[in-house]
Amino acid sequence: MQSTRKGLRAGELYKDTYERLTCADCEESLKKQNDPDEIYAVRICPECGTSWKEL
Repeated sequence: MQSTRKGLRAGELYKDTYERLTCADCEESLKKQNDPDEIYAVRICPECGTSWKEL
């Protein structure tokens, strides 16, 4: 699992007109899972299931 910044640079993610992170393959907005025991949050595409870390 890589970070959202690396995903943006690699072209796997992009930001839409409202600055929401969007999966480049599925064109779906990412959902956020926040585990209180972890430092980072996990952003997941609801369509394809790919996940990225967000610090």
